Amino acid sequence: MPVLLQSLRIVDSDKIHSPKDFILQENKVLPASQYNLQEFDEIIDCSDFLGSEGWVDLRCSSGEPGEEYKETLDSLGELLVQSGFVKAVVIPNTRPVFQNKNDIQFFKAKTATWLADPIIQAAVTKDALGEDFTDMLDINAQGVFIFGDGNNPLSNPDRLMKSLQYLQKFNGILFDQAYEPLLALFGQMHEGEVSTRIGMKGIPNLAEDIAIQKNLEILKYSGGRLHFQTISSKTGIERIRSAKKQGLNVTADVSLYQLIFTDEDLMSFDANLKVLPPFRSLEDRNAIIEGLKDGTIDAIVSNHQPQDFDAKHMEFDLAQFGMIGLQTFLPSMVKLSDEIGWPLLISKITTGARGVLGIHGSDSDSMTIFSPKEEWTYDKKSNLSLSANHPWMGRSLKGKIKMVFNKGVLAKF
Repeated sequence: MPVLLQSLRIVDSDKIHSPKDFILQENKVLPASQYNLQEFDEIIDCSDFLGSEGWVDLRCSSGEPGEEYKETLDSLGELLVQSGFVKAVVIPNTRPVFQNKNDIQFFKAKTATWLADPIIQAAVTKDALGEDFTDMLDINAQGVFIFGDGNNPLSNPDRLMKSLQYLQKFNGILFDQAYEPLLALFGQMHEGEVSTRIGMKGIPNLAEDIAIQKNLEILKYSGGRLHFQTISSKTGIERIRSAKKQGLNVTADVSLYQLIFTDEDLMSFDANLKVLPPFRSLEDRNAIIEGLKDGTIDAIVSNHQPQDFDAKHMEFDLAQFGMIGLQTFLPSMVKLSDEIGWPLLISKITTGARGVLGIHGSDSDSMTIFSPKEEWTYDKKSNLSLSANHPWMGRSLKGKIKMVFNKGVLAKF
């Protein structure tokens, strides 16, 4: 029997629409005005909620295999759905790295029961070390079309060029978190006034700017599809904007928490704020917002990076990089909604993210429904991740996922 959603306001890239009724029937979301159904399995009042096409995350990670104490694929799958996502790209930095046919088959078996659609990013070089290539054609035969070394930049220009050339054989996409490792060596945070004041070794914008420019020049030479992940610098954004105007096949995303925090927040020395790329200056943050508005930045990602207690509960310069970001994704958007607006935010996790994956047109097969006003406490009891590396732990947050519809299944929370 179908489900009736009453008085739901849909958010798309244009606006927040007036309340309308929708029917969930089999695996479709249908406007109720087109049907004259009288009987429903359930009628749900959605007058206090907003809804949109199902959300897509282009970057999250699991600890399985090898570091299941951080996050298992089972816990990640549940976490994604309860955070509003119906598709997610999982990066390959596990132990061992996802880099061959057996690894892909393991991933598929472990995620077969996910309500969200899992998309694996396979390593483009063995062990994601940037040296010898993985067997991309063999991996692609398993249905994989996204390649990259995840948390490790593909900084070797020869490897980057050949990767772009090989991937053209099957229209694959190279995902890269671009920065020059030697310019970021021993860096702990953004290099600027704050790092100088607190005596912390900085990671300059230059590390990202040079890598982006180099990669764009190689893309211009080799052709192919290149997607920059988690960009953070003003100059880097300007260079990607220029490349798009030149017609290069390039896209980009940004971590949502780059819009929530700046380097000023690291005055607290909270190791949960140690991320890569680091939180930049207010000027860089404003450039990110402008890049979102003009389409230079195609998508917003969670960059969910679980770390265990011991990896974070130590001196800042010894702590590991990374922050979990799925359950706090909606509360973060609520904080930004007045400044940026719901239509733009939602577009970057629906049509924008799907466009990066080569999926165009509207999605009538999935839906994410949420309350932007409901408050809840983010603590050990409510945390669905196996890790707790987030600075908002223990705080009251606003914004709660209420329902997710995908694969013909309606999950309510």
